[in-house]
Amino acid sequence: MAALLPVPIPAVPIGPLQRLVEWLQDRFFPGAMDFTTARWIAFLILVLFSILMGRFGVALAFSRIRRLSAEAKNQLMVPALEPPAATFVVLCGIIAALTVVPVWDSVPHIVQLGEQGALSAVILWGIACAGGAVIDHFAVGARARQLHIAAFIPLIKRTIASFFVVFSILVVLESLGFEVKTFLTGLGIGGLAFALAAQDTIANLFGSFVVVMDQPFYVGESIRILGHEGTVEEIGLRSTRLRTAQRTQIVIPNKTVAAEVITNFTRMPQRRVDAVLGVTYDTPPARIEPALQDIRALLRADPGVHPAQVVVSLADFGDASLRVQILYFTSDPDWESHMAVRERVNLAILRTLAARGVTLTYPSPVIRMDPGPAKAPAATA
Repeated sequence: MAALLPVPIPAVPIGPLQRLVEWLQDRFFPGAMDFTTARWIAFLILVLFSILMGRFGVALAFSRIRRLSAEAKNQLMVPALEPPAATFVVLCGIIAALTVVPVWDSVPHIVQLGEQGALSAVILWGIACAGGAVIDHFAVGARARQLHIAAFIPLIKRTIASFFVVFSILVVLESLGFEVKTFLTGLGIGGLAFALAAQDTIANLFGSFVVVMDQPFYVGESIRILGHEGTVEEIGLRSTRLRTAQRTQIVIPNKTVAAEVITNFTRMPQRRVDAVLGVTYDTPPARIEPALQDIRALLRADPGVHPAQVVVSLADFGDASLRVQILYFTSDPDWESHMAVRERVNLAILRTLAARGVTLTYPSPVIRMDPGPAKAPAATA
């Protein structure tokens, strides 16, 4: 803890504002008030002036900058920098006001350390706002161009923000006079123990980078992983969240996502339909053959069926029925469109089979009992 003790800062000499307050008092109010009262009045005037400048002066300046930027068609960081700029102006006014009050004479080290820390924090805030505006601008362009990286920009932004927050804290501590270098050296001693304790978190973090680099799926795509199917709702630093068809949310650690097999339904060019119909053995071939031809024709004529592959054939002789194999692909892989095509095709197949007099078997075997030859009635005496 000794490494966190502040470094002494030499006292600050009397500044020009104090001399200006003394001159104004001697020039316009000689003997009207003591010097301490005059300094506090000057402090209040400076604070009020800085607040007005931060509130209205900066807004007026940025409105002018917005007009110039609009003419140049470049407003990348202007809106993001206005709040930090206003805060910076107010902070500078408060720092100037503090130089004329007695508190500066009593605790100069604390005041100067606070000023350095506050200025560092505001400057880092402005850098963070500028960087966030650049990333958001890139995200808008990526979405407009339909780039795949657009889905991962929120994750990239959160990652950069996390590292920048840690860096900012260290910079502010350094500006406050703490020995950050010695403190970081001390952290290295316990770094190994921390890494062992947080190995799952680190593995999930690296898993998120693997997902970003490999891009097996994006936000909004439908996938299956570990037997769970759903739409990707969020890709975070620690986990990936899926929204299932039952509207439940499944959270999967990114280290598992990076190591498991992923089925991406959204990237299918078409969706496959594979069905087997059972036809009774007592159906004559003269009815089956034209029915198969009609099914092929209706599949090729349906606009929702992809014409590349359509298979309809009497494939096998089953234990309880003749097996008709039907294979085709729907043109649109969207699940709702896929199910609409399947329903339309299935109804058309049923109507075709009924028109041709082809009977389908039941899902379970049907046992038929023959009554056998009738017995003659017994003779009566």
